[in-house]
Amino acid sequence: MNLQEHGIAEEFTQIIIDYIEELKELLSSKIWDNIFLNCSKNEVFVFWLLYQKTQVNMTEIAEYIHVPLNTVTGIINRMEKHGLVVRARSNDDKRVVTIGFSEKGMLQFEALIGEIVHYGMKVFCSFTKEEMELFYKMTSKIMEILRQENKERKPQKRVRKIIIE
Repeated sequence: MNLQEHGIAEEFTQIIIDYIEELKELLSSKIWDNIFLNCSKNEVFVFWLLYQKTQVNMTEIAEYIHVPLNTVTGIINRMEKHGLVVRARSNDDKRVVTIGFSEKGMLQFEALIGEIVHYGMKVFCSFTKEEMELFYKMTSKIMEILRQENKERKPQKRVRKIIIE
């Protein structure tokens, strides 16, 4: 059953638009000034991986964000150009290039995480126990729907047959 069948598609769309417009006005300009908000999805995932592991190589990045190595090269080039990451040769194997946060990149990322935690704590502290339980139930349901949707949309890998004569 979709939203059209419920007769609420237009109303739901307007509610979402209104929330986004209000959030845009309510969130501090300090958050919006953070350079990470001008990043692509893949760049944000690279930041998250670096935050978890400190240093990674190009293959680890490619596997983590599910893109080919040549795509990772472009992503890291842009990030390096903005002074957010640094490349270094591995001490163990000079053929391996490792990627890590630059000082600027780490400061920017920590500032963004700090803002998220600050606002998250304010929101969660305002919830009653019942509201918190409802919030967890709702987010769990959302995650399950997204997992199911992702599973259904994932293309089946086709085995390509090559005829040898």
